[in-house]
Amino acid sequence: MTEILVRSGTEGAVPSADGRVVDHPAWPVLKDAVEEIRPWQSPDGSIDFEAEGAPAKAVAELAVDRVISAVEQLAPLLPHDAAYHQALAADLRRWSDDGFQVPDFLDSLLAFQPAAHRADGLQHLVVFPMYTQNGNPDRNLEAVVLRMVWPDWLADLERTRYDNPLFCGITFEDFTAGYDTNSAVLFPETIAVREAPERFSWGGIFCDREAARFRRVTEAAVDLLGLELPDDIREMVGDQDRCQQAFVLWDMVHDRTHSHGDLPFDPFMIKQRQPFWMYGLEELRCDLTAFKEAVKLADEGVPQARDVQYAVLFDRMFRFPVTGDRVKNYDGLGGQLLFAYLHKHDVVRWTDNTLHIDWERAPQVTNQLCAEIEDLYRAGIDRPKLVHWFAAYDLVSQYLSPHPGSRWAKGPDALDTSLPPRKLVDEVLPDEFPLSMFYEALSKKLKHVIASTKGITASTGAEKAAA
Repeated sequence: MTEILVRSGTEGAVPSADGRVVDHPAWPVLKDAVEEIRPWQSPDGSIDFEAEGAPAKAVAELAVDRVISAVEQLAPLLPHDAAYHQALAADLRRWSDDGFQVPDFLDSLLAFQPAAHRADGLQHLVVFPMYTQNGNPDRNLEAVVLRMVWPDWLADLERTRYDNPLFCGITFEDFTAGYDTNSAVLFPETIAVREAPERFSWGGIFCDREAARFRRVTEAAVDLLGLELPDDIREMVGDQDRCQQAFVLWDMVHDRTHSHGDLPFDPFMIKQRQPFWMYGLEELRCDLTAFKEAVKLADEGVPQARDVQYAVLFDRMFRFPVTGDRVKNYDGLGGQLLFAYLHKHDVVRWTDNTLHIDWERAPQVTNQLCAEIEDLYRAGIDRPKLVHWFAAYDLVSQYLSPHPGSRWAKGPDALDTSLPPRKLVDEVLPDEFPLSMFYEALSKKLKHVIASTKGITASTGAEKAAA
């Protein structure tokens, strides 16, 4: 590859053999400066110079100057992000000049347009004050270098079949502490701004983290449960690149499904307060739609499609139910529901302390659950909100036992239905559908494996496997 020359602050022209941002000497300078700033910040992203351990204002100003200088040195590697990096430098200077109040990076957010340049392997350097979903809840300054995942086969499917112009499949190159967590997304709504844009223009999901996490947890679960895998599925679980391709297709279809179909509510449900099983059903519906489409694509000869099916099944059944705490864990609920549905229909069996899967019937019965949720949604268009919530509760409780102390399980007569529906959400127990005995036992055996996936990437997952 042609050698790229970029300007260093003191050393003149510095060669970067392959143009990787993380190989340039300005990247560790940028990363260190961001890590220096992060502990000074309050949860809202501001810096209180009166707080214990806070630096002098001049020290913070120098740290921001180092961030700006490093961004300017790295920018020539990323001409497609020139407008963003210019706006970023301006936002950083304004934050510093205004005394490090609550940060406002709306201008640089609007200038960052990764979905407009979806080219496979394209790098981006991103710096924002932000929280990281499933990671750090505070709006700290973060820096991340990433690459776009946009192979020709995926671009063709998006163009001809699964239109999703805002979706960005991405992988990590390097990151600051907010991403040394369980977060696998880069979403614009997490960024500190003075006002939310009228609409967001991109959303990124790190398929390398998802794939590496999936592989580690699946391998452990398969071993613990004695599950015999067909050769092609075992090969897929052992192949990081195949898993990344499966996840980027799964994510693209899942993401668009939030706004497709017979929807009795606001897409993404972000403007409504609902019982957590409604969120669980929505996330599961999107995953099962990806599964259903993968069954169709496999019949048409798309090689990644069979991998998507088993990525959905294994991640949902093995990782989701036993990840996180039990307080309104809607993804955990969806995973429990999928397993219980397949178990009731004799697709999965737990016999003699060994898990068995009927691989032939799994696609049909999984699609059957998807159809039941779709029927619930279609009927919900004609129902009042509270009636729809109870109908959804009934669907879930056909397969999962509610908590014995639940008022919702006793039906409408046990609740004050004269209250607004949002008030009745307060009557939902934190763990309305507790883990089954099967999952309680599995959780104890898998919890250390799941904990070990914090901050995982393709490279760290490979290092762990080699060790």
